Amino acid sequence: MNIHISNLSNNVIDSDLRRLFTPFGEVNSVEVLRDKYNGRSKGNALVVMPVEKEARQAIVSLDHSIMDGKIIKVEEERPTTLW
Repeated sequence: MNIHISNLSNNVIDSDLRRLFTPFGEVNSVEVLRDKYNGRSKGNALVVMPVEKEARQAIVSLDHSIMDGKIIKVEEERPTTLW
């Protein structure tokens, strides 16, 4: 399951998020989204967890939690609709 995390501090890196999500189960990948011009964090990340039950538990447990001084939003990534 793909998980979207928003409102991240600019200080958060991929390994921070992997440590945060690993207690809930297997984590396939983590990527903090970065600006392609300056490399700074955009404050968003994607986490992929292969087991849906574990991913849903992580979402419920981590949504609105505090990470590096900011309240983060954790939700299932929804596909965008192209018109």
